[in-house]
Amino acid sequence: MRKLYNYGQIIRAKRQNKNIKAVNLAKDLGITPAYLSLIESNQRKPDGDLLLRIQDLLELQNQDLTKRTDPDLETRTQEVVKISLLEDLDIRTDEVQEIVRLNPKIAKALVKLGIDHKNKEHELGQNIEKKIYEGGTTFPGEIVSDFIQKFENYFPKIEIFATAVYEKVKMNNRTRYLSLCSYLKEKHQIIVKDILPEEKKPFSKIFFPEKKEFHLSDLLNIETKKLFTAALVAQLEADDIIEEYLDEFSFPSEASRKVTKVALLNYAGAAIIMPYEIFFHECVKKHRYDLELLQSTFAVSFEQVCHRVTCLNSPDPNLRGIPLHMIRVDRSGNVSKRFSLSGIELPRLSGACPKWNVYSSFSNPGKISAAVSRMTDGEKYVCIARTVEKGISKYGEEKGLLSIGLGCQIKYAKDFVYADGLNLNDEKSESKIGVSCRKCDRLDCSQRAFPPDTQNYDVNINQRGVSIFVNQ
Repeated sequence: MRKLYNYGQIIRAKRQNKNIKAVNLAKDLGITPAYLSLIESNQRKPDGDLLLRIQDLLELQNQDLTKRTDPDLETRTQEVVKISLLEDLDIRTDEVQEIVRLNPKIAKALVKLGIDHKNKEHELGQNIEKKIYEGGTTFPGEIVSDFIQKFENYFPKIEIFATAVYEKVKMNNRTRYLSLCSYLKEKHQIIVKDILPEEKKPFSKIFFPEKKEFHLSDLLNIETKKLFTAALVAQLEADDIIEEYLDEFSFPSEASRKVTKVALLNYAGAAIIMPYEIFFHECVKKHRYDLELLQSTFAVSFEQVCHRVTCLNSPDPNLRGIPLHMIRVDRSGNVSKRFSLSGIELPRLSGACPKWNVYSSFSNPGKISAAVSRMTDGEKYVCIARTVEKGISKYGEEKGLLSIGLGCQIKYAKDFVYADGLNLNDEKSESKIGVSCRKCDRLDCSQRAFPPDTQNYDVNINQRGVSIFVNQ
């Protein structure tokens, strides 16, 4: 397969914006119009001298050529152009990338139109699996992911608030459950009660504002109790800050706004327990993202510490962590959480590549697995995964098992402790993965469940490749 480069669409757009004809630019560059066409269609990469001449003539800066697109927006746009309404247009992957890179507003408009189209299909009964919420049919969990992606999972005003609270409640330089309970009682006259739920009336938490009582289920572990208590502090004291962030986003329904508010309250709670600068300097940077060590140091759950390390996105380079991605899935492949700053594309809802270690970790529960993962675009990532149990701790009750994946680009390996045991240059040991079967063009994968959208699919009765969907 011919390799594609990513300069072409930027060069063509800049040329057209300056009203320069291709034949005239080619003449000024000393190349043929045909070769310029190959560059602009991403079939050829200009060498160093030629690229410098192009930049000079078109007044292009280095950052214009190197800026990355929003991987989540690109994923959603790719999904939109595959719907039946647009199928006959045969829009290619590189054309979608060009839209997202050059005009993200148009891409977002396409996504909105695609969502509207899907919603109308749902109303006609073509998709009865999605639950209908007031004001729309978009699942609120998707909206939370979109909201977090927009803000790069970093909310500076919440961080400032959380640090101030930490200074008030800390005991021996840590946030303790009892200190949070005492703070609520002294500051807000709210009593925290640990209560064993009745057999037929289970709950996790209930806040009674009138009675000034906060009930927490005794079936919760102490880490979850601590997070819920810290989140209540944020609910009482930082509501205006949280509402301000929510007002910056267009929510399709009231339910999706409320679910997002819960996510921000939990963000604030985690920030109170793991205050930014202490968490970053004393632990994350010092111990290179040793998650289980961080978990023990701050007395939090593994999932909580995974969430927190993805929030270290301060504009101050001295306080900025590794750009990470995070994904949470169940055994069936359903994606319940996702966020990406690493640049990796993450699937929405379900259907991720089964070769990701986020799935294989189910066979070795409770253990962290690490791998070098190579995507179809050639980009390599250090990816780790570990299962976590969710649910109550009552004997005889089955807990849910989820898997959390976390990772970064391989260039950050020296700052990521889990890369130490990996051979970063051994292609044979790499895990060759994709986003999903539909979006992956690897023809040597025996675990392919669907044919790739990038190629026409036909069945050869007399020939079969490594799967029924490949006959080459």
